[in-house]
Amino acid sequence: MKDVTPTALVLAGGGSFGAMQVGMLRALVAHGVAPDLVVGSSVGAINGAYFAGAPNAGGVARLEAIWRGLRRSEVFAIGWRGALGLLRRGSAVDPRGLRRLVEEHLSYRTIEQAALPLHLVATDLMGGGTVRLSSGPVVDAVLASCAIPAAFPPVRIGEHYLIDGAVASNTPISVAVELGARRVIVLPTGFACSLAAPPRGALASALHAITLLIAHQLVMELERYRDLAEIVTVPPLCPLEVSPYDFSHAGELIERAGEQTQRWLDRGGLHRERIPKALRPHTH
Repeated sequence: MKDVTPTALVLAGGGSFGAMQVGMLRALVAHGVAPDLVVGSSVGAINGAYFAGAPNAGGVARLEAIWRGLRRSEVFAIGWRGALGLLRRGSAVDPRGLRRLVEEHLSYRTIEQAALPLHLVATDLMGGGTVRLSSGPVVDAVLASCAIPAAFPPVRIGEHYLIDGAVASNTPISVAVELGARRVIVLPTGFACSLAAPPRGALASALHAITLLIAHQLVMELERYRDLAEIVTVPPLCPLEVSPYDFSHAGELIERAGEQTQRWLDRGGLHRERIPKALRPHTH
């Protein structure tokens, strides 16, 4: 008999570290985990939208194929036009590349058409609050949740100008709890704790800073909501010496995360409400 406790899968952001979530999903699905709803923010909105559309091994395999073939230029199309775009649009990256990528691979058009209830999280640019997107065009919602300030332009949905969910609630455990989830499985991405030198370039530095913010926010939310729901967190990879701006290591991150998640499951990780040490400030 299926567990009647509403279970939410919450996917955090983290740039190219989103590849880890594919390995995590592969192991979780093989283990028989079947969530009742999906909540995603930033790159977690991309992975969450794909998974909610096909929440099974086949869907995860297709998502894995996308990540393994992904190139940074498909997401962050930057060259000499970047500075010009920053002046004209207020953003360095033309969002059409990411829009094409999402439109090409998503099998449905509106959030309501997903196989699982899907909720994507963005930030209201004007007021700074968290905005939950639970209906309407799914591509627009994904782009809004991923709109890193200065990199991508804000996305207007209704009366709101929306930017990256990382600004207000990058790992939206609170949203899952408000939606009625009493069991939450969090898929974080961690941060590059083992870089030999600071990231080079404005976007690389910004993404690194965002991953630090994500980890900090996640620890606070895990502590704040632990009495309101059973919250388990899949441990992120650590040590990690890859930049979240570097998409060339997707295959490696998928395999490492998949193997680590399987070991975590074998040790009974789904029944342990622990905050992974890798999410707290540390160095190597």
